[in-house]
Amino acid sequence: MIYLLGGSGYVGSAYQALLTRRGLPFRNVRRADFDYTDRTALTELLRREQPAFLINAAGYTGKPNVDACELHKAECLAGNAVLPGTVAAACTDAGVPWGHVSSGCIYTGARPDGTGFSETDTPNFTFRTDNCSFYSGTKGLGEEVLAGVPNVFIWRLRIPFNEVDNARNYLSKLMRYANLLEATNSISQLDEFVAATLACWEQRVPFGTYNVTNPGQVTTHEVVELIKKTGVSQKDFKFFENEADFMSKAAKTPRSNCVMDARKLAATGIKLTEVHEAVERDLRRWVKAV
Repeated sequence: MIYLLGGSGYVGSAYQALLTRRGLPFRNVRRADFDYTDRTALTELLRREQPAFLINAAGYTGKPNVDACELHKAECLAGNAVLPGTVAAACTDAGVPWGHVSSGCIYTGARPDGTGFSETDTPNFTFRTDNCSFYSGTKGLGEEVLAGVPNVFIWRLRIPFNEVDNARNYLSKLMRYANLLEATNSISQLDEFVAATLACWEQRVPFGTYNVTNPGQVTTHEVVELIKKTGVSQKDFKFFENEADFMSKAAKTPRSNCVMDARKLAATGIKLTEVHEAVERDLRRWVKAV
């Protein structure tokens, strides 16, 4: 039995779909039914039922984007920094191994040589560096809370997308925003992400932190060209002049745009599709929202 926290969210729903499709027994622990933020209650539940594994996909991202986190700081801090510590304590006390969905948005840019950040690179877009959004700051704290915790996977997700039109889908966002910011990023195909993270447990790869992004990097312009190439949208995509223009007209807080190195995960034998190939594939099988 696998326990899933945050199963109703965008990422959590993808986990539910995967587990259901695979016929794997799981329990979606809904906060409406059980307060998993209560360490004592969660510990007692895990000790009593002894799930084989727990996936924490719960967190606070803000809607429609991270700007909302600037207005709901208490909720953001509780969901992204406090909750991971609560789950860690409960799982440790109950002897339950688990995985935590973190974020690559604790980085900005790339290494000096242009390569992606690895799991051993110190995050540079956090409260410690005083240059981040509140969201990224809390995700950084969440990883700090888990430093040294045994029997846990920390899976870094970045800008999820797939072929299904959704307000949380990166591809959908690009087609809906009036103006776009040109940036270079590593991104994560959502269904490949959840499959890869589950494979970490099933294949018993070493616990630890993994960048779970599709290999390579992609620019906003490249994605726009793929959207046009596949015929999903032929709108006249407009761009901000630069990041300063974006910040003055459309954003309340800085954004993380970064490149990540996913070779550690690939070295375990778990591989994702190259990013340009994955984006074009999903656009060619695009499912519009009803």
